[in-house]
Amino acid sequence: MKAIVLNQQTNRLEYQEVPNPVVSKSDVLIRLKAASLNHHELWSLKEKNLQKDAPIIMGSDGAGVVESVGSGVTRFSKGDEVIINSSMNWGPNPRVQGADYQILGFPTDGTFAEYISIPEEYVFTKPPHLSFEEAAAIPLAGLTAYRALFSRGEFEPGQSVLITGVGGGAALMALSFAVAAEASVYVTSGDPSKIQKAVKLGAKGGANYKETYWPAQLQDLSGGFDVIIDSAGGPGFKYLTELANPGARIVLFGRTAGNIEDLSPRVIFWKQLSIHGTSMGTSQEFEQMLKLFSDRKIHPVIDAVYPLKQINEAFNRMDASDQFGKIVIQIWA
Repeated sequence: MKAIVLNQQTNRLEYQEVPNPVVSKSDVLIRLKAASLNHHELWSLKEKNLQKDAPIIMGSDGAGVVESVGSGVTRFSKGDEVIINSSMNWGPNPRVQGADYQILGFPTDGTFAEYISIPEEYVFTKPPHLSFEEAAAIPLAGLTAYRALFSRGEFEPGQSVLITGVGGGAALMALSFAVAAEASVYVTSGDPSKIQKAVKLGAKGGANYKETYWPAQLQDLSGGFDVIIDSAGGPGFKYLTELANPGARIVLFGRTAGNIEDLSPRVIFWKQLSIHGTSMGTSQEFEQMLKLFSDRKIHPVIDAVYPLKQINEAFNRMDASDQFGKIVIQIWA
């Protein structure tokens, strides 16, 4: 089969012929129609932190058609349209992943390939209203956003929500979920056009974090927030505690702006704020997330679609922070 393989000498992704995956008793062999990119893959490429004797096939998100199943598989058969849960071996504690946890794509071969063999427990039926490209955009970003908003953020209908850095996949998933749940949603971005696009998707307004008085602008617009979803960290995180209502939850799932600085302990304890870290989620949350997509007929925002051979160009677009939505890789047309 054709696959995108990480060359560990050049740290470049190369389009190569590799052996087809082996299908074990409990595995489902999927002919992948589409995959999508995530920032954790970009960080791994930049930090050169993936080392393995065998070729590395990255990729966490994917959707496709069942090609064959192992003898122990009971829920799927050839021809079924499916989506992959890339959050593997979570463990028994729903609050935190266990020691054996991994995200599909390393060390387990990922979705930047024509086929993948994966245990049945991580395979789910594709919501029928979604294209394969839309379905492939969902797994990592959708699960992260769902857990951040509902499990860790403890969102309740009618509450106000701030989503920072709108434009990335997870932030836009969180926006879609919050709008579907009838939240009063505001956003931030360094690009005014992205704020305008978010408003068209249901946000009530937003602020440009590159402007000096963006926290005051948000305070005037909203009056404060009950749930804040942040993927950046960095120096601007301290302003989120000031924008938070008493008893609010701030949920962090990224580090694009670097280390957090100058937090005021008094603001945190006097407002009785809860600051939560989160990453991915459980299989139960994945199933609940797909149900929300199906029940509310939500469509993820797609920024661009690239053929498998052009994956380096796709990562260049992500690295430039030009995208609004998920960057998708088409594998089988």
